[in-house]
Amino acid sequence: MGEWTLFSPGDRAPNDGVYIEDGDNSYHMGIQNPKKVTLSKGDRFPETTNHERRWKRMGRR
Repeated sequence: MGEWTLFSPGDRAPNDGVYIEDGDNSYHMGIQNPKKVTLSKGDRFPETTNHERRWKRMGRR
């Protein structure tokens, strides 16, 4: 079984890292000014700015 890639508000972070809002239409239209949060393992995800959005870990660059 693999690790989850999208997280809802209230879920716990599986790893330390920076997480960014992602949504249904983000692949087609993009998200303007997405919220970013830095969490440690076990921290709970905060509320998103839109009920259709979820949290996704930012890739390393």
